[in-house]
This record gives sequence, structure tokens and C-alpha cells, in this order.
Amino acid sequence: PFKMPSLVPKTHFLPIPVPIITKSVITRKKEEKKDEIKKEEKKDEKDGEKKNGENKDEKKDEKKDEKKDDKKDDKKKEEPPKEIWIMDPSTDQYYRWLSVIAGPVFYNLMMIVTRACFNDLQETYPKLWIVLDYTSDIIYYMDTFVRSRTGYLEQGLLVKDAKKLRDKYRTTSQFKYDMISMIPTDLLFFKYGFNNPEFRFNRLCKIQRLFEFFERTETRTSFPNMFRISNLVLYILTIIHWNACLFFAISKSIGFGTDTWVYPNVSHPEYGRLARKYIYSLYWSTLTLTTIGETPAPVRDVEFLFVIGDFLTGVLIFASIVGNVGAMISNMNASRAEFQAKIDSIKQYMQFRKVTKDLEARVIKWFDYLWTEKKTCDEKEVLKNLPDKLKAEIAINVHLDTLKKVRIFQDCEAGLLIELVLKLQPQVFSPGDYICKKGDIGREMYIIKEGKLAVVADDGVTQFVVLSDGAYFGEISILGIKGSKAGNRRTANIRSVGYSDLFALSKDDLMEALTEYPEAKKALEEKGKAILMKDNLIDEAVANAGADPKDLEEKIVRLQSNLDGMQTKFAQLMAEFTSTQARIKQRVTQMEAKVKSIKPEDLTEVVADKDKKVQ
Repeated sequence: PFKMPSLVPKTHFLPIPVPIITKSVITRKKEEKKDEIKKEEKKDEKDGEKKNGENKDEKKDEKKDEKKDDKKDDKKKEEPPKEIWIMDPSTDQYYRWLSVIAGPVFYNLMMIVTRACFNDLQETYPKLWIVLDYTSDIIYYMDTFVRSRTGYLEQGLLVKDAKKLRDKYRTTSQFKYDMISMIPTDLLFFKYGFNNPEFRFNRLCKIQRLFEFFERTETRTSFPNMFRISNLVLYILTIIHWNACLFFAISKSIGFGTDTWVYPNVSHPEYGRLARKYIYSLYWSTLTLTTIGETPAPVRDVEFLFVIGDFLTGVLIFASIVGNVGAMISNMNASRAEFQAKIDSIKQYMQFRKVTKDLEARVIKWFDYLWTEKKTCDEKEVLKNLPDKLKAEIAINVHLDTLKKVRIFQDCEAGLLIELVLKLQPQVFSPGDYICKKGDIGREMYIIKEGKLAVVADDGVTQFVVLSDGAYFGEISILGIKGSKAGNRRTANIRSVGYSDLFALSKDDLMEALTEYPEAKKALEEKGKAILMKDNLIDEAVANAGADPKDLEEKIVRLQSNLDGMQTKFAQLMAEFTSTQARIKQRVTQMEAKVKSIKPEDLTEVVADKDKKVQ
């Protein structure tokens, strides 16, 4: 301890002890502070590294989660959409389902009103009605599900989305009727008793399915006219049945046997039977609606109104019968009437031209054969309304196998065969008709579809060979092969033994088809040459020589016609060019005149206006 030097009087201050501070102490404290600062910095660095590590781990985890999510999304994308069951309305399965649902609908249409009006029928077979009623209800529920899964076409494609199908079904009017038909009105049986089948009348709202079944059947059946007639009869019988049930119900409400119009008193044993009740009512309904026989006159106002309604309904039924049956009969006989008109016109022509009786008989026999064998339809007329694609498919299905039997057309391109198939023309020949004679120019080749042809001598009697189904001839002559000894002329007489059905392919049609297939044309000519060489019917010197002069002449004629066409087009273009040139000259002279008439002052004004606009 040391004493501070006194600068003030000694009496006013006490001595204060002060520690001695050396340089080493001060430096040591500074170093300790630096060490503490370094330690804190190291701690901060470690904490930062830990945080960075945690952040990196978090980022890695996030990346892993993102990869997992991406993989899940990829899996979801890769997974195909779940296929649901869809009813295609154009398939046989849909038609079979219509036939299933039509049964319960027709049952409800006929039996609900019968059981409601004839109580004996309802009370006699209660177990049967329970089974049939609730079986039909189950089918109704199934049909509602089927309708909600029935596809429809959108832009030509079948919609298979379940949500779209449900939404579409809800927008239809039939959805409301289906919902009404499924209302459980049978619950009223617990309050009013089971013998009240009239509570089930809401099931008749499904009747549209029955009409749809009839429409589909009409388009599918091979006898549409017969089906239309039977369908009309069924409608009439249904109306008569309902009218009979209503007659019995009105009689019951008025009182049996109270007057001459109503049903007789059921206390009588004969009229108390269930069969007699229904048959009597059906008989009365038939007489009233058809207005054939006399029925007892009505007495009460209700009876008068009911009979008036029946008479009006009967008039409508009679009109529908006459109209529909007449139209059906006329449709059934339309083809026969048209065919008979052709025969009558030919008969009149032959009588007018005084054709021999023998030839007239042959013509009539030929027509009879066409009618009996159902070969009167004109294929072109029948198929003219179809698109070209369907025409080609039908022709391929009918004629392609026949065309493949011809040797020269074997191994040809499919496109060429399809072209040729569309050009085959059916022809029918009578017994004794010559298909071709020796020396005739061959313009067609023939394929036998059905019948027999004989290769005969010049006398027309001696037969060398008989050709049957699938045979063909005349294929070499329509190719016009160079060097053929026969040229394009027939080398034999071919005559029809009986009635024969042939397919004819003309030379012009063949050449028209071959223009698009030059390689196939060469191949056909080589095949034809090989056939002629095999039979020694070709002059090899001519065949191997240069081009045929006739072919050159034909080519020159074609070139000349093409040149003429080009000249006419060139003349048209020159005329257009001269006219446009004259118009351009007129416009140029007009513009020159306008430029000459412009004064320098006008130009300065125009320039000034432009400068103002720019500014």
C-alpha cells in the first residue's frame, strides 16, 4: 500500500487502499478475454455447423420425401384406370337384357289391373303373386343399375366414365319414371292389407323398356312385316284386356245384376266362377271395341260415358288396323309388284314387236327363275346408300374367295383384288344360252358361281368339257398379251347347260384397276405368257420383239389427246394473260395522266401535311 500525495488539506481525506496493478496482470487479463472470445467463436461455429448439418439433413429428408411423392405419382400415372362394367347398347348383351326386363314389365302391364279388378284371382294365388311381384321388383332395381351404366356415343366414341354415365342418366326423362316405379308402395299393404294390388300401379312407369324391346326386335328380325302385324295384334289384345277389367270393376261398383248392362249377379253359380267372369268381360269388351255385335244398352250416366269412350277407342283401333295392315301388305308385295310390272312391260314389248312364241316363253321362264331363286334385286340399287367402305367390305365378303380361284389373280396385291372385287358384275344365263362363241372378241372374263357350262363344238351339240362351280375362262383374252396366236378372240364355244350364275369382269374395268398397279400388270402379263407358252399358244418371236405397233398407235393417240388438252389450257392462259395485260396498261396510262395533271404547288402542300403529321 502506498499513500497518495496530498493535494488538499490532510484533515479532509482518509487514506484509501489501492491495489498495485502491474503490466503482466493487464496482459494476462487481455489474453484471457481473447481466449474467451475464441471459445465463444468456436462454440458459435460448432452451433452453426450443427445447424447446417440439421438443415442438410432436413433438405435430404425433404428430397427423399419429394422423390417418394414423385414415385407415388408415377405409379399412379402408370397404373391404368380402373375398368368398370359398361353396357354397350349396340351389343347382343344389351338386347338380351331388354328381353329379360320386358318380361316383368309385360307381367305388371297385364296382371296388376286383372288382380285389382278380379278379387278372386288375387285371393286364390297369394304366394304366386308374392314371388312374381318381388322377382319383378328385383329385376327393376337391376335395370336401374344397368341404365346408369349404359354407354352412349360422344363424338363417335363410347363414353365409359361412370360419373358421366350417371349424370347423363339423371338428365333423361326415363330416370324420373324409373324412380317412381321403384317407390316401395307395397308398404301400404301393412295398413290396408295384401289384397290391394292397385298400390303397385306405379310399376307401369317402366313400360318404355317394353317398347324399346319391340323396336330392337323389329330391326333384328328377318321377318319385320310379320313382327309388325303380331305387335299390332298384341296392342289390340292389351287394350281389350284392360277394357274388360274396367267393365268388371264398374259393374262391381254399381252392383252385379242391378241392370241389364252390368255383369250378371255373381250369386248365380254359373256367373260366380272366375273363368266365366273374365271371359264374359272379355267378350263384352271385344264386341264393344270392334263394334261387330250388339251389346246391352247402358242405363246409368256412368255406363253411357264408358260406352262412348269405348266406341271412340274402337274407331281408333279400327283405323289403326286398316292403316297399318294395309301399309304392311303393300310393303310385303312391293317387290313382287315392281317385278311383275317389269314382266308386263316386256310382254307388251314382245307382243308389239311380234317376237316368236318360243323366245317369249324363254324370256318368261328366265324371269320365273329369277323370282323363285330370289335373284331379282339389283345389287347396285340395294347398296347405293351404303358408304364406299361398307360396300367394299360386303363385296370382299361375297366375291373375294371366288376371285382368288383364278390362276392369274393368285398372289396379287390385296389392294388390286379389292379393286377388282368391286367391279365384278353378276349375270344369269338361261339353258342353251351362249356365253361366248369361237372368234368373238373377248371383252370380259367369267367366273362360274353356280351352274354348269359346256364347251361345245361348232354344231352346238357335241360337248368337250363341262365346267362347274368355281371354274373360270376368258382371263387371257382381256389381258391382250402380245404374241398370242388367238389375239383377243375367243377360242371355244361355251354354252349354259341349265340356269347359270356367273360373275363377269370386263377388260375396261381390269385395265382401269391396273393403272394404279403397274407392277401387278407386269406380273399378270408374265403369268398369262407362261400359260400360253405351256399350251403352245404364243408366238415367242413376236412376244420377245419390240413394242407392238398397235400399242404404239394407242400411246400416240393418248399423247395426241393429252397434247390437245394442254394446248386448250395454254390458249386459255394466254387469253387471261392478254386481258390482264390490257387492264394493267389502262391503269398505268390513267396513273400517268393523273401525275401529269399534278402541279408543284400541290406537291409542296402534300409534303407540308406529311411533315405536320410526323411532328
